[in-house]
Amino acid sequence: MPKMKAAMAAVLVMEKEGATQTFGVPGAAINPLYSAMREHGGIHHILARHVEGASHMAEGYTRARAGNIGVCIGTSGPAGTDMITGLYSAQADSIPILCITGQAPRARLHKEDFQAVDIASIARPVTKWATTVMEPAQVPRAFQQAFHLMRSGRPGPVLIDLPFDVQMADIEFDIDTYEPLPVYKPAAHRHQIERVLEMLDTAERPLIVAGGGIINADAADLLVEFAELTGIPVIPTLMGWGAIPDDHALMAGMVGLQTSHRYGNATMLASDFVLGIGNRWANRHTGSPEVYCKGRQFIHIDIEPTQIGRVFAPDYGIVSDAKAALAMLIDVAREWQAAGRLRDRTGWAMECLGRKSDVRYLRKTNFDSVPMKPQRVYQCMTRAFGRDVCYVSTIGLSQIAGAQFLHVHHPRHWINCGQAGPLGWTVPAALGVRAADPTRRIVALSGDYDFQFMLEELAVGAQFKLPYIHVVVNNSYLGLIRQSQRGFSMDYCVQLGFDNINTPADAPSHGYGVDHLKVVEGLGCKAIRVHRQEELAPAIAQADAWMAEFRVPVVIEVILERVTNIAMGTEIDNVTEFEELAHDHSDAPTAIASMLD
Repeated sequence: MPKMKAAMAAVLVMEKEGATQTFGVPGAAINPLYSAMREHGGIHHILARHVEGASHMAEGYTRARAGNIGVCIGTSGPAGTDMITGLYSAQADSIPILCITGQAPRARLHKEDFQAVDIASIARPVTKWATTVMEPAQVPRAFQQAFHLMRSGRPGPVLIDLPFDVQMADIEFDIDTYEPLPVYKPAAHRHQIERVLEMLDTAERPLIVAGGGIINADAADLLVEFAELTGIPVIPTLMGWGAIPDDHALMAGMVGLQTSHRYGNATMLASDFVLGIGNRWANRHTGSPEVYCKGRQFIHIDIEPTQIGRVFAPDYGIVSDAKAALAMLIDVAREWQAAGRLRDRTGWAMECLGRKSDVRYLRKTNFDSVPMKPQRVYQCMTRAFGRDVCYVSTIGLSQIAGAQFLHVHHPRHWINCGQAGPLGWTVPAALGVRAADPTRRIVALSGDYDFQFMLEELAVGAQFKLPYIHVVVNNSYLGLIRQSQRGFSMDYCVQLGFDNINTPADAPSHGYGVDHLKVVEGLGCKAIRVHRQEELAPAIAQADAWMAEFRVPVVIEVILERVTNIAMGTEIDNVTEFEELAHDHSDAPTAIASMLD
């Protein structure tokens, strides 16, 4: 039996499991693992500037492609605690990432040794499994179990903590005979699927709510096929956005209190039946169950048993992987179609489609004011970037308005941390997406505060040649919190603007505070500042040229008006529209308008 250090066994197992890209920061307690990676040479590594950044890079890497598992690595103590936010974000959105931490030698545990902390106990609430491996011979099996758990059932993150002496110990291990453990995913039974179609047959105005589980299961094509087969319109959740193209005739809009379309909320309120697949009934989508559920029946299909009935009790629930459920739904529906048992939903589908270009349900984007309104920025982005762009964003008014006004046409082209929403996530996540896909057109979207949280990670993009465009909409405010503070009649501690002594008093950005262009250029990247809508398309063209020439991230900062209140509310039937609505069809996507002709 071959003999090797336990750290080498860990590296060989990771490679055999398909994890060949890591993100992290070396340190004394994890150096044996880094030594094994250097010696073996089969696993790539990107050096982060902050260990939390490494965890978000791993998230972006996983979210970008089906089957990916991002790996983040740090030393003992604060490296592990820094990665807790990434683990929480991954756990909340069912994203598998592997976090590996170094640890003090076993004899020094519980002796308050330097940078020795019980990271497994700290991480346990935000992981599927967190363990400190105390026996060297268990290292390969711990990693085997980690990949099995990350991929089985509801996906999620795992943390493995490796004491220094465990990594250094010699063990016997044969990677040539190693095989990954079989992945477990529950699947719906035929009689359950028949019950679903029987219940759908009683509905006059049914909808499909498509969640992030469809994206995770790589089942978007099956979703579209089932929707087209049955003629049932689809409401994607924020995490499921892109599962059906925005310009598809059966894409009925998004629903919610913030990241929603007026036509989506109106369609939900007009429905009488909802089939949820791979979704959580998240509160930003539903509002209160009393309003959301009134007058309609629900079926809920999800891979995680504890999700069924967690928010409200559905009329029927099935525990199943989204791909398995959709595949069987298609098979049975085709049998029904052949037997003439499928109802004609054309009238209801056309009613839902009509709302998408009805001015009563459209928010205005065609503003000409300077400084720019965010609505006009997103209108310009949609026109400039086209259908194949991949957006990366996190939280704030920038993300909320982006979800209201941008358009997504492919799965995994809206990369967003939905439940946790940590500021600073966007830059490292975009770098992780780029590391996973060298060719995709990637555009990150941040407000100025999200951007400032972890902008040092731009240096990673410069060093490792990871180009993408980062649009920073700068209103020099904590915009979402400022808007929330309206309920307390205050505007307190949310202003980011100040008179930067290095910014000329007559400059349009005077009073906005941080000079992002200088900071970005100091980190080895390129940057452009935009003040007017007609400047945005040329700025994007310049960004494309710089990325091709220098292979670094390019930041486009757009100076916004200081205060813009974005539509949101307390219930899906009580959303406040702060801006005027569209007066004509110029704000309707051209492809949607053409479907109605």
